[in-house]
Amino acid sequence: MKKALTKILKRFLIWRIHHMSSKTFIRILSLLIGILAGIAAVLIKYAVHFTKSVLTLDFIQDYSSYLYFLFPIIGITLTLIVIKYFIRDYVGHGIPSVLHALSKDHGKIKKHNMYSSIVTSALTVGFGGSVGLEGPTIATSGAIASNIGTALRLNYKQLILLLGAASAGGMAAIFKAPIAGVVFALEVIMIDMTMASIVPLLIASATGALTSMFFLGVDFIYPIQLTESYHLSELPYYILLGVLSGFLSLYFTRVYVYINSFFDNMKNAWNRLLLGGSLLGLIILIFPALYGEGYDAINGSLAGNPSHVFAHTFYSGLGQNFSYLLLFMLLLLLFKVLATSLTFGAGGIGGIFAPSLFLGSNLGLLFALFSNHFGLGVLNVNHFAFAGMAGVIAANLHAPLTAVFLIGDITGGYQMFIPLMIVSVISFSTVKFFQSNSVYTIQLARRGDLLTHNSDHNILKMMNIKKLIETNFISIHQDQTLGNLVEVIAKSTRNIFPVINDNGEFEGLISMDNIRDIMFQTDLYDTRKVSDLMTIPSVTVQVEEPMEQVADKFHKSGKYNIAVLDGKKYIGFVSRAHVFTTYRKMLNYFSED
Repeated sequence: MKKALTKILKRFLIWRIHHMSSKTFIRILSLLIGILAGIAAVLIKYAVHFTKSVLTLDFIQDYSSYLYFLFPIIGITLTLIVIKYFIRDYVGHGIPSVLHALSKDHGKIKKHNMYSSIVTSALTVGFGGSVGLEGPTIATSGAIASNIGTALRLNYKQLILLLGAASAGGMAAIFKAPIAGVVFALEVIMIDMTMASIVPLLIASATGALTSMFFLGVDFIYPIQLTESYHLSELPYYILLGVLSGFLSLYFTRVYVYINSFFDNMKNAWNRLLLGGSLLGLIILIFPALYGEGYDAINGSLAGNPSHVFAHTFYSGLGQNFSYLLLFMLLLLLFKVLATSLTFGAGGIGGIFAPSLFLGSNLGLLFALFSNHFGLGVLNVNHFAFAGMAGVIAANLHAPLTAVFLIGDITGGYQMFIPLMIVSVISFSTVKFFQSNSVYTIQLARRGDLLTHNSDHNILKMMNIKKLIETNFISIHQDQTLGNLVEVIAKSTRNIFPVINDNGEFEGLISMDNIRDIMFQTDLYDTRKVSDLMTIPSVTVQVEEPMEQVADKFHKSGKYNIAVLDGKKYIGFVSRAHVFTTYRKMLNYFSED
């Protein structure tokens, strides 16, 4: 069966080469990937909502307090069991996995990611994990695109384009937001696009959104009724909200990184589950609004209704006091960040879009309620809850354009375009001042694996020093003589000779220029040692060294050839000419339409 399928695929690929251009083929694949991304989004949504509905049937309401504590622990336990005993491989956190595939894995994502994120996120979020579904949706879409592209023998450039289209399609499908899907792929996935390359993004985003709408309806995810427009007098308040959104995002990023680093240092997954799950369950027990995606709480905030703060709590009687309301709304923001971070730290799978929307809507509502109550300004609570979502999304993702179009798409509130732009830009600028990378990219940046919109940077990231090493330099032992060296020179086409010891370790090098004046003095052949003639170079590179550092060493040293070492062991040389010839070829390749 497998041989037959391989034969059919081979025939199709030969037919495609002769009858269909690459551009047309990629656009057809983008259409297919958009549909599959839409189906993935629908499956994830249905799985989570089904799980949640089963767990919250009427007959268990009497025990809801205990269940708020237990369900998240059970969900993450099931997630870990599925990963450990069925998938038996690492399941990444959505968007960072796609970014890592772009930069380090040649656009290839493992096959199990086509379904593993659906299953694990459904268990995590359905049982109350305080994360979202957009990350798993985009990871699933990316894995589908990657495996289709690999099966069809697409090259790296085409795989990158398909991953961008898959990200656009997944984003558009989960939020029913086609414009935001395209902007997200361009702004967050960090791939340089030519104008011709944008067409597949448009196709995938539109088909992803339409597929999702076919199954889930065409209504906005967070429908709000904007009965009046914003007022110019409110603009200073939107600026202040942008600053607060930026600081809330900074808190989110720092806490997220700290907690995940702490749990990463715990080698035993079950210990992480026990500690993280227990703390998560306790937080949700105290703040039930933090259960799951927080869809109802977000809608309540957008409607100007803060009742979710005290719903299903043992302290609901405090809700009549406005001071307590403000206090618990602030605590809700602070503990939402902890709940999301603990969900990931304990082993759950999900995304951070939904937590960002939760934080933003509640921050905006809190800001407006505080201002109105204390006479600082008469603000429209709906508008500020709405703008707060854009602010936190822009700051958390470092993507202000995505924030503007996403919030406009999912709420239908494009008449608030200018306030959205103001809050998004201010929040992004605020967090960027303190934190150069987003939650998605901070770990990749620390490992040096992050692609950016800088084409020079990206191409150097894609280059691998191991593929540039030249090994046709004849080495000579340090204890050999000038006579031996002359014999080696006679056989070589190079003018540099690495000097090694008994263990193959690099000791130095000999250049023809340094020995030209004595190489024909035969009376020195037996008396002059190689170790006396060699020089120790001022610069070498390690075999695992990033190409950016290698290029920088060529620039600063002025050398034409630099020795490549593995620790102390000699491997070969890398040449300036070879590095920059390869760079120019890749630049031309990725710049073609």
